[in-house]
Amino acid sequence: MNKRKEVLIVGGGFTGLTAAYELSKDPAFSVRVVESGEQIGGLAGGFPILGTSLEKTYHHLFLTDTSIRDLVEELGLSSELIWHDSSVGIYRGGRSYPFMSPMDLLRFTPCSFLGRVRMGMVALYLKHKRDWRGFTGKTAFDWMSRAVGRSAMDSIWTPLLKGKFDQFYNVVSMAWLWARIHVRANSRPPGAAKEQLGYFRGGFAVFVRRLEEELSRRGVKIQTRACVERFTDAKTAVVNGQAAEYDYCIFTGPSPALANLLPERTPADYLRQLRSIEYLGAICMVFASDQDLGDYYWLNINEPDAPFLVFINHTRLIDKGQYQGRHVYYIGSYRSTSSPIFAMNDEELSGLWWGYLRRMFPEFDPARVTERHVFRFRAAQHIVDTRYQEKLPAYRTPLPGLYLANFSQIFPEDRGTNYAVREGMKIAELVREDAGRPACAKTQTVATS
Repeated sequence: MNKRKEVLIVGGGFTGLTAAYELSKDPAFSVRVVESGEQIGGLAGGFPILGTSLEKTYHHLFLTDTSIRDLVEELGLSSELIWHDSSVGIYRGGRSYPFMSPMDLLRFTPCSFLGRVRMGMVALYLKHKRDWRGFTGKTAFDWMSRAVGRSAMDSIWTPLLKGKFDQFYNVVSMAWLWARIHVRANSRPPGAAKEQLGYFRGGFAVFVRRLEEELSRRGVKIQTRACVERFTDAKTAVVNGQAAEYDYCIFTGPSPALANLLPERTPADYLRQLRSIEYLGAICMVFASDQDLGDYYWLNINEPDAPFLVFINHTRLIDKGQYQGRHVYYIGSYRSTSSPIFAMNDEELSGLWWGYLRRMFPEFDPARVTERHVFRFRAAQHIVDTRYQEKLPAYRTPLPGLYLANFSQIFPEDRGTNYAVREGMKIAELVREDAGRPACAKTQTVATS
């Protein structure tokens, strides 16, 4: 009997877990997942709040998220994925405007009438435009400036680009923005008046827990608080000071992090390629209150002096009955990790953000906040500039048996749970191919209570 091939997966986010799930279908592989954090789930990892679980960063699914929806069905969780009508607004000029339909756009008075008309025409064009390759060498800032004009840029696109990419707002590729607009514009059922978003009953922890159960049933070993210290030349990773030999290893962390772990003989060009990908950090605050703030689930903050990008009333999407009758909110911001905001403690950050929130909602009373949680992520958003395709590292690294699969390889789409699952499937298939194994057919699992 042939010895099983050892597969080491570094990172317990959705890409690593999906790769483990797919490879564990084949009895030729013995799979082990190591995660440096205290829990698996990556950016969709949950934490306890108000008697249930919630993600550390805001998450939902679009109808176009077919990869993760297929996996949800395969895991027997389709009945737990509930679809809700979304609501989106823009805060500009001291007030909130609905931003969900062509009529909402026409009523968005912070933008000139001509700008609104041009915006509508461009949105329609990008919705139906399927070939994005002509956008790669053009910046979103320049392309949109010419397409929609100054008024629409000042009131809509420049604040959004700055909020998402901080000082890199004017170098981001139009291909990235095309993908965002194209996906959102096609994420509602034909004839539906509103966009629909999917969320698990009990949060994304339901999906992670079910995946973990299935991996455990198949004999996959999952180890948390397991830090990879380096890779050697001989198909070995040093994990918490111990040698972990492998036949195949999938690394799902940030590309520059891999560069810091590789042996000296690694080609210098490859190390430079990995380090050429720049990341922004993210800070996310979650808080609960008995106050109901705002009319929208998702409110983009388009004021030039705003200290955060988005304010999310989670309980505008999910009934507050699931959170002991409290309203649950997210505030999110993408910033360089060298930004002073990253050096703030939680009290300083709350003072800054809640102070601005009181400008938006004068009735907001911080004394009525019953829970507050702050999460910081140092590599949350990669910078997709106009030369990004040249920076994209291959899945196969120069080291035999070592693969790279992370969200910086998702292009032109942005990172997200659906694409993380898609990448996990893709890298698992590549390992199977290199091992000379046949592709695994879809399997139906049985949900456990």
